[in-house]
Amino acid sequence: MIISASRRTDIPAFYSDWFYNRIKEGYVLVRNPFNLHHVSKVPLSLEVVDCFVFWTKNPERMIKNLHIIDGYPFYFQFTLNPYNAEIEVNVPRKSKIIDTFKRLSDKIGPMRVIWRYDPIIITNNIHEGYHYKYFELLASKLHDYTSKCIISFVDFYLKAQRNLKKIGAYDINDKDKIRIATRLGEIAKVYSLKIEICAENIDLSEFGIEHSKCIDPDLIESLSGRKLKVEKDKNQRKACGCAASVDIGAYNTCTHGCLYCYANYSSNVVNDNMARYDVNSPLLCSSITGEDVIDERNS
Repeated sequence: MIISASRRTDIPAFYSDWFYNRIKEGYVLVRNPFNLHHVSKVPLSLEVVDCFVFWTKNPERMIKNLHIIDGYPFYFQFTLNPYNAEIEVNVPRKSKIIDTFKRLSDKIGPMRVIWRYDPIIITNNIHEGYHYKYFELLASKLHDYTSKCIISFVDFYLKAQRNLKKIGAYDINDKDKIRIATRLGEIAKVYSLKIEICAENIDLSEFGIEHSKCIDPDLIESLSGRKLKVEKDKNQRKACGCAASVDIGAYNTCTHGCLYCYANYSSNVVNDNMARYDVNSPLLCSSITGEDVIDERNS
């Protein structure tokens, strides 16, 4: 079983103590986001977990206790974008995040820290040239600490449309996507960085840019030393190449405040959920009620 931690929230940034407690307890409870009273009990033992895939913008709090998951295969999808606090409201300053990226890589190795430049947003102020400038600046600082960068273009999810319209974000057509991605690929090549594109229908293989598998069975097999029997994730978008995984996060629990986020729909709900956070609870930002039905999940 591959554990995704998490597409729904930033567990390393905000809930690493909770996560480590779940490792010690050997299981986690997860609400079905479409049927909140259906709760899955997910085992977290070494015998069951093939890999942890962490998604984060700031894993600083998690780094000091990574020894707790010694023996587990794991890697990080680490998002580092060129945006300021207007767009990524509560993400720390870039200099601090770059330092954290480097420290994490020094601790676990560059193969296990994948840089995400995602999503690419275009506005009147954030034009193509802006991306080329800051992508190269970030690549120059990160290339010794990672081997790959995954890029993706902004999606106008219903939950994010209003915020994106506020900043004047454009819908980027395929022709523009190809031009931008090709130029970023040329910059990445200068720094010996492999570049892949996430969940996009455009074909860039002639430019040396392949579709990514962010939850990557080949990387997981390399890290774990064993063969996987895993299918493509049917719950993701058609263009997504990820292997199937179990997500242990919860929506509306991330306080980064990014305007493009699909995982939060209300800051008030986020605040309410954060008030329920209990580092010792088996559920993230929630507690079991008498209406809940708990099922054991083993795959």
